[in-house]
Amino acid sequence: MRHRIAVVGSGPAGLTFARVLNRHDCPVTILERDPAPDARPPGGALDLHEGLGQLALDKAGLLAEFQALSRPEGQAMRILDTDGTVLRDWQPHPDDRANPEIDRGQLRDLLLGPLDVRWGQGVTQVVPGTGDGVAVHFADGHQETFDLVVGADGAWSRVRPAVSSVTPHYTGITAVETSLDDVDTRHPDLARMIGDGSLAVYGVNRALVAQRNSGGHVKVYAQFRAPLDWHTDLDPADVEALRSSLLALFDGWSAPVLDLLRHGTDFAHRPLHVLPVSHTWTHVLGVTLLGDAAHLMPPLGVGANLAMLEGAELAEALAADPADPDEAVRAFEERMWARAGRWAEFTMAGLERLVSPDPAQALALFDRLQPS
Repeated sequence: MRHRIAVVGSGPAGLTFARVLNRHDCPVTILERDPAPDARPPGGALDLHEGLGQLALDKAGLLAEFQALSRPEGQAMRILDTDGTVLRDWQPHPDDRANPEIDRGQLRDLLLGPLDVRWGQGVTQVVPGTGDGVAVHFADGHQETFDLVVGADGAWSRVRPAVSSVTPHYTGITAVETSLDDVDTRHPDLARMIGDGSLAVYGVNRALVAQRNSGGHVKVYAQFRAPLDWHTDLDPADVEALRSSLLALFDGWSAPVLDLLRHGTDFAHRPLHVLPVSHTWTHVLGVTLLGDAAHLMPPLGVGANLAMLEGAELAEALAADPADPDEAVRAFEERMWARAGRWAEFTMAGLERLVSPDPAQALALFDRLQPS
């Protein structure tokens, strides 16, 4: 393939796209604004589904390596009432590999493999139709031209404006993330309460979710309905003020549950934004999008899976029809829009039930998706 292809973003979507192209001996330029792979915390663990993320890894020739790294026991899910009563305690079968967990950092390193990423290459603008192809403008002032630019640069994509004027909107629900380290040694009671996988507690218009990562690390997410500016009077550097504010929001919940917040270290504000459920665009020659850049949806375990499969499918389509990449992109976009629209509708409905005035809706959703 002699076409000049660039992918912007080295998250799961961009790296899967590049890794599958690499497997087919197709060159691709990977552009990433971060200066190094470990420049930022990688985030919480991901559960990769058999027909989505795992299928993408299979297309990349990485499924066996993933299976060796992943944690099937991380599929366990426990739900508590706000008073600490255990309402559900689902444990996977020993041979269950439907949705095993993997740390984002481990997945990133697995996908990186032999790929050569151009770190510290922040893209500011993408301009199609320049005569010689698609112009990519960089933060340092220089520009380069490619035949195809794939935007895999997330929620606030710098590539998206080349094909769509739509921007993400706030859902009315905010998440605040904190972490517990070495939980089995330092907080054994919390470790037992969380179990091997995830723990969720649902109250009126709020929820607490704890998710095990490897190495005794636990991510904790406080979710609640609030205005986007709810935190403007708080100093983001004042950890104790943030902790006190969160504890007040969850006042009345059982002490062991609130210990998830009391023992948290730093706190990160993460308001949940989404793109419209039916987000599409008029096809633009030389530019397309993957993952959150194309269809940002609530973080309910689907987004990264879809993004990876899309990256793999687009790469395969380009490798199969190197003479006409534009036709391959057109056909891919139609498939992506249809599938992503269904998942976006599902996840939006799920978010409304998980952070709801009626906590019983969250339990009913769990029972529907994970019957005992």
